[in-house]
Order: sequence, then structure tokens, then C-alpha cells
Amino acid sequence: MPTILGQNQYGKAENRVVKITRDGATHHIKDLNVSVSLSGDMDEVHYSGSNANVLPTDTTKNTVYAFAKEHGIESAEQFGIHLARHFVTSQEPIKTARIRIEEYSWERIDTSDANSQFIGADEVKHSFVRKGQETRVTQITYDGENWEVISGLKDLVVMNSTNSEFWGYVKDKYTTLPEAYDRILATQVSARWRFNWSDDEQKMPSWEKSYEQVRKHMLQAFAETYSLSLQQTLYQMGSRIIDNRGEIDEVRFSLPNKHHFLVDLEPFGLKNGTEDGAVYFAADRPYGLIEATILRDGCEPKIPVDLTNL
Repeated sequence: MPTILGQNQYGKAENRVVKITRDGATHHIKDLNVSVSLSGDMDEVHYSGSNANVLPTDTTKNTVYAFAKEHGIESAEQFGIHLARHFVTSQEPIKTARIRIEEYSWERIDTSDANSQFIGADEVKHSFVRKGQETRVTQITYDGENWEVISGLKDLVVMNSTNSEFWGYVKDKYTTLPEAYDRILATQVSARWRFNWSDDEQKMPSWEKSYEQVRKHMLQAFAETYSLSLQQTLYQMGSRIIDNRGEIDEVRFSLPNKHHFLVDLEPFGLKNGTEDGAVYFAADRPYGLIEATILRDGCEPKIPVDLTNL
């Protein structure tokens, strides 16, 4: 039976680039993991092995580092846009470029005034500690005319120690879970949001400000929602983002429920009620996995379902 070539792409994965910007004695860090994927007129390399249309993946790696020096890294999104535009416009066979970026955040180390004297400075502005709260992510896709920017975060662990219930659910002969009227709600957030900026004629969003604001609204919604289900909380988180950020049309969440179960202390003559502070067992496996997409009314979903799921 004859065969034909289907979808294909190639590139260089996980280029780790750290850019230090020096503003006098004050230094700034951008720490990225950049993956480049290119597709286009690549049939012949698969059929005959001809590399006539192939830009080496080593070249894509070198481009990432050269662009970090030439253009700097204003934001993960802006850096990805520079790269995607370059690959599509500079190489005729390449029709689409997809850039995926993870960003690792750092914050300054606060030092004592007394110790600054050892390096001959009044204040230390070049020492950092890696932030461990979440990893920022973005995916930029460009086909020569249209842009798609999907940003987000992963591994952000959040918890409400009360104001969460779970009851009234379906029960069958396999149900053993007791109803809960005061429980811990904890999850590890994986979120993606799609910007409605799609061509160069539109005003480009402020990527850094947008990320900060989306994160703020998402966390505020988590904290301020009296939750009867994790699904309800998820919807409120997405709705708060859509309602407050006009540049975003779609949000998708994957929220694994990090279960905390009350420990049975009755054998030791101890009551373990939530009203006076309880002791919990934090389960690592298994966990409930809640996923959904929230859209601005009138918009179509475009974030791939498997971009967030585990």
C-alpha cells in the first residue's frame, strides 16, 4: 500500500539561555528554556534525504543565543515573537514557526548593610535566589501573516484551608468518601490563556504587565470563592481573568486536586475536628484531575486540550 507524508516539524528543543542585563551596579536576569519548531516545504528531506530546504537545528540554537544578545529579552513573549518572525521571513521553505518558552524567575537576595562593605558597595544588587512558586510559559506560533500567543504558568501550588465543601454527589456501591462541609482545597495550577492579538496591525499587549495581572486575578478568585466544588473555583478563576483582561479571550486550566484527608485519631482518644484546627494526611497519589476551558462569549476555543493536561 502506498504511503504519504503527514504533518511534520523539526527544530531544537530546550535551549537554555540566561541573559544578564547590567544597569550600572544593578543587574537583571532573564532565564529561559526555548524550544523552536519549524514546518513548511519539507517533503523532499523525508522522501529522498535531500537537505536543500533544511535549516540545521544547530543554526536555530545559535539564533536563540544571538538574538538574546542582539535584541535582549524584554519578555518571553516578545523574545518568541522575534524568533518566530525571523525564521518565517528569512527562510522561504519555512511556512510556520512555533516557539515554546519556559521562564524561571529570580528575585534579589536582601543583604545586611554591614556585609555590603566586603564587596565595596553600599547595597548588593547582583545576588539572586531562584523563585520556586511557578514556571511561566508561553507558546508563539507564526505563519507569515497571523500570530497566536498562548501564555500561562505551571506548578503553582495554592491552598484554601477552609471555605470549601464537597457534598451532594452521586453515590453508588463503590462510594466510600464521606461528605465534607469544611475541608482543605489545594491544587497545583497549570493554566494557559490565549491573547486576541493576532496580527501586526493590532496594538501589542504589554506582556509583562498582562502576566502579573492575570496571575493576580486568578489567585484572588481562588482565595475569594467559597467553593462547593473545584470545578466552581476553576470557573471563577477563568471568569475573573476574562472579565478583567480585555486582551485575553480564552483560558484553560488543569487543576489536580491535592487531597488532604482528616486523620482518624479516635484510636488514641483524640478528636480531630476542623473547628479547632485539624491534622491531615496529604495524599500524593492518586488525585482528582479537573480541567476546563473558559471563553469570552462569542469566541471559539483554540487552546489545545492536551496543552495543559497531565
